[in-house]
Amino acid sequence: MKSIVIRQPREVVFEENPMPKPGEGEALLKILYGGICGSDLGSYRGTFAYFDYPRIPGHEFSAEIVEVPENSYGLKKGMIVTCNPYFNCKTCYSCERGLVNCCTTNQTMGCQRDGAFSEYITMPLERIYDGKGLPPKILAVIEPFCISYHGVSRAKINPGERVLVIGAGTIGVLAAVAAKAKGAQVYLADVAEGKLRYARENFSIDGTILNTSEEAFQKEISDITDGKGFDVTIEAVGLPSTFQNCIDAVAFGGKVVVIGVGKKNLDFNFTLIQKKELNIFGSRNALKKDFIELIDLVSAGTVNLDKIITNIYPLKDAPKAFAEFDRNAGTMLKVLIDFTA
Repeated sequence: MKSIVIRQPREVVFEENPMPKPGEGEALLKILYGGICGSDLGSYRGTFAYFDYPRIPGHEFSAEIVEVPENSYGLKKGMIVTCNPYFNCKTCYSCERGLVNCCTTNQTMGCQRDGAFSEYITMPLERIYDGKGLPPKILAVIEPFCISYHGVSRAKINPGERVLVIGAGTIGVLAAVAAKAKGAQVYLADVAEGKLRYARENFSIDGTILNTSEEAFQKEISDITDGKGFDVTIEAVGLPSTFQNCIDAVAFGGKVVVIGVGKKNLDFNFTLIQKKELNIFGSRNALKKDFIELIDLVSAGTVNLDKIITNIYPLKDAPKAFAEFDRNAGTMLKVLIDFTA
């Protein structure tokens, strides 16, 4: 079978690998669609913190069950599914407390272990979730939606609160969608005007902020909130400057959620945390309940994820997909690879 491999920064190739054989408690899956996420793009660029070369990328995907043993999960051959790609050790202090998403030795597919960008993979049964009739393209977007949804859930957003999401990539837009679903008034900030326009036109965002300079950003925040600041700010980029934006834009007594992943340090006046009495939440990965809740939410028609997918490439063009996403990240949101084409 064919696998996509990032050998080193900006080098994506195909490799032939033997068909995987499912072990005890595992199913054999045929990959249908795979999403290139921000961390995959960072891995391609050599900027992602949790990646070693060479590696098969990919942790956003939909698949068809090819082989599955008798099980209590309701999984059957031919079922279209998605999966939880975060492997936890089950024995560390986090896992003991049920915080499996932040296992101290977490291994996410496509990051610390090989990912899903092969024609066939095996997965433990407990990590496989019935897609409940959702189209395979949409199922491949459930995992990034879970990342955003988990972060938004950390803030316990109340209806009517003002929320600012910084970063209009896939995770940021989906965080805005999740916050809107909780009844918030949501604004989205970015340096890419095209992405902001697309989000405003397709996702019912209440407003956008083009982050052209620190002065312009601060004026927009003051104008929108009458000088009060946002109740919740969400960092979905992974840069020191965007974390600082979140600290500056949040109200006294507000909440900051950090979803973005970066490799750079920030030197800032940490007394602002004390002065504003801020609540700062890290958000890593997602939980099974996030997957189940979002599959149900999307299946019910409450949220439409079609517009988050802006580009689809056939499997043979996977290297092109990475290269073009790298060059055009300011205009692309979710990029999918069609493993059936």
